[in-house]
Amino acid sequence: MYVADSRAGTPEAPAAAPPADSAARPLAGRRRPAVAPMVLALGAVSLITDVSSEMVTAVLPLYLVAGLGLSPLGFGLLDGIYNGFSALVRLVGGHLADRGGGRHKWVAGAGYALSAACKPLLLVAQTLTPIGLILAADRTGKGLRTAPRDALISLSSTPENRGRAFGVHRTMDTAGALLGPLVAFLILRATVDGYDAVFTVSFCVAVVGVLVLVLFVPGGAGTRDGTGRPTGADTGRAEAPALPALPPRAPRPTLRAALALLHRPELRRITVCALLLGLATVSDSFVFLLLQRRLGVPDRWFALLPLGTAAAFLLLAVPLGRLADRAGRWRVFLGGHGALLLAYALLLSSWQGSAAACAVLLLHGGFYAATDGVLMAAASDRVPRELRSSGLALVQTGQALARFACSLGFGAAWTAWGDRTALTASAVLLALCAVFALCLRPIRPTTP
Repeated sequence: MYVADSRAGTPEAPAAAPPADSAARPLAGRRRPAVAPMVLALGAVSLITDVSSEMVTAVLPLYLVAGLGLSPLGFGLLDGIYNGFSALVRLVGGHLADRGGGRHKWVAGAGYALSAACKPLLLVAQTLTPIGLILAADRTGKGLRTAPRDALISLSSTPENRGRAFGVHRTMDTAGALLGPLVAFLILRATVDGYDAVFTVSFCVAVVGVLVLVLFVPGGAGTRDGTGRPTGADTGRAEAPALPALPPRAPRPTLRAALALLHRPELRRITVCALLLGLATVSDSFVFLLLQRRLGVPDRWFALLPLGTAAAFLLLAVPLGRLADRAGRWRVFLGGHGALLLAYALLLSSWQGSAAACAVLLLHGGFYAATDGVLMAAASDRVPRELRSSGLALVQTGQALARFACSLGFGAAWTAWGDRTALTASAVLLALCAVFALCLRPIRPTTP
């Protein structure tokens, strides 16, 4: 954690030209950090923000179904909004960050602030329509911030350690996801009007996350190299890296140029595969509801179920990110969906008891560890620097729209035919999409 150097954007005297091979080796007496400070700062912001958001996510299914009496179809609609509405604004967030000349921090900050402002509104919403609007606004904030944040991680990392960088960020992010349900559980146990207390504390924590972003994530506009150091500047002095920007005189990215990225065959394949696999990815909330039904988990313990997924994600994100850098990102990505398919199979089996729940949650967390950051690292290899936010937003948009459709379809199938039939259909669809993605997988990276 560090405070950005206020002089990061100040011009300095030209330095002597370095030897021709100096870019390929670290400076004498200094070790290049495995993960850029930018990644750690953004990880801290995500950790705090995830404590806030996961407090709400952990209690929301039970609050809506048991507290407000929504049907599975109604809950599927709201869950689809909560997880998929951000698809409508991800492209906007990515484009604004790229077109703003490297002002990724401020676009991301606007998204964090909007999500924080939605938390206290849940205190007064009691029916489907206002809750849906609040969740849509919250996801709008997430859509604005996700692509600029992931672009910052990508741009501050080298291609060789990009998987590790995303793994470290996702680990810190998941630490917040681990703490959020625990805090919600403790609040529900300690208060009489528990849901209102959870929403209030969640808002306060979200405000802290926004402040950390403003104070500790650098926001200058210098052109940076893969290590996060300013190009052409004095590299003998440790500085906090500013945000990457377009080189001088470079044309500003346009929305047409961003959409034209889909003409790149390998990025188009990644986007199509992410979309298809997202169509069979049952949302976390439904997975936890299925586990509660199978094991008869009391309501007061429901908020702890996400801890299992978060713990597995926390432990596996960095190892699987490093494995993706070495063995191939697409292999690890598809392997993660294999873990999810196995989790579905366990939910459909006759295996009962706490061991079955632990196995499902372990596989569920492993799925996220092998896919979330790894997909962004794979997509980053195929998107130019000046359109990095927009390119990542294209992939995220396809995936988010697919998961929105999956939530609606799964909720409708559960209402019409029961949870077992709905999950069986999702498992079959996931297996078919995984085989298709295996045949369509990208061959080689094209963009450093």
